[in-house]
Amino acid sequence: MRLMVYSHDTFGLGNIRRMLAICNYLLDSIPDISIILVSGSPAIHSFRLHPRLDYIKLPCIGRDREGKLSAKYLRTSTEKTIRLRSELIKTTAVHFQPDLLLVDKKPYGLQSELKETLTYLNTHKPETKLVLLLRDILDRSEVTISEWEKNQYYQAIEWFYDKILVVGMPEVFDLVKEYNFSTTIVKKVNFCGYIRRELGLKSGSTIRQELQIKPSEKLVLVTPGGGEDGYRLIDTYLQSFIYQTSEVSIKSLIVSGPEMPSSQREALSQVAQNNPNFKICEFTDDIISYMEAADTIVSMAGYNTVCEILSLSKRAVVVPRTQPVQEQLIRAQRMSSFGLFRFIHPDNLTPENLLETVMEQLNSTSKHFSPVSRLDLDALPRIEQELSQLCFGKMAWELSPMEHNEEDLQDLILGSVK
Repeated sequence: MRLMVYSHDTFGLGNIRRMLAICNYLLDSIPDISIILVSGSPAIHSFRLHPRLDYIKLPCIGRDREGKLSAKYLRTSTEKTIRLRSELIKTTAVHFQPDLLLVDKKPYGLQSELKETLTYLNTHKPETKLVLLLRDILDRSEVTISEWEKNQYYQAIEWFYDKILVVGMPEVFDLVKEYNFSTTIVKKVNFCGYIRRELGLKSGSTIRQELQIKPSEKLVLVTPGGGEDGYRLIDTYLQSFIYQTSEVSIKSLIVSGPEMPSSQREALSQVAQNNPNFKICEFTDDIISYMEAADTIVSMAGYNTVCEILSLSKRAVVVPRTQPVQEQLIRAQRMSSFGLFRFIHPDNLTPENLLETVMEQLNSTSKHFSPVSRLDLDALPRIEQELSQLCFGKMAWELSPMEHNEEDLQDLILGSVK
């Protein structure tokens, strides 16, 4: 089985991390599968890649906070860079001849760069199966519907795609209803649940020993994901300790992210160096090991980070981004309403209330909760099942479908955190 995976990647690490998790699981689970990943992520070389995964690196396209696109490194126009990317994607498909193309998020790709590839496969290799992967939430309903109508995404799905796999749950966000999917499209949709993150390379106790955390001390991990827009969260966290009066000894590990501008990272390091309880690093490809070691996590609300928090049943304080899309805000609002973590709207973020909320999490005497008792985290085996069925015409193995309703989900989750 030859699988080609497309991940456009313009902002942050979310898309590439999610697609790598899927690729790794498929490579470990399906015999004789061959995967080539086509990605524009500038950080793909920083990840620990599966020994049987290869990739084509596309020229980077950047996106600012207003959503405007431009060539990130090349001194060429956005249009010429997109054209180059489009040619590279099509050439990969022509020579690799995939049995299945898995597309992340955008049915026609970034700026329609996938159109020629879809047309080629439809004309010259019509037996190739096409699958669209959507995360749980894209953006506000009216914004997404407008974008999809403008870019003819609904038609693209009806014309080209065999399946839509959603890595989320309708009880949290029902994108079929929210984004006004037609009856034809609804028949192609399968909700797969969220992606459970595997344990890291090191145990939590090993990490705490390496960081020299004493048994009496608390460890807070601060991570804004890729870090491109994470400066304010980290700076607010650092400033918050001016107001600390608690006798609890707190050590903080801050992972700024590889895409944070160097000037901002240096400014944060200047503040942190005056306090021995702060340690800052730029990046780790084993963030989940540090999450396991932490007593509380302070983060944004990206899909992967939230899945990691929930997989480990960790206490967390989440501050979502609200621009250029409101996906993180919606996720934080919906999941915090189930009691899965504490949520602070960025408009209300201050050093005082951030410290207060972190201390509440650290000082909680309630039983360590397990909020994932019925939050479905079986996306990876379910994706494997769906792709195997599509390509081989039979189930790789049986996995029960999600059969939750919203009231049961809320009752069970809230009951588990009391």
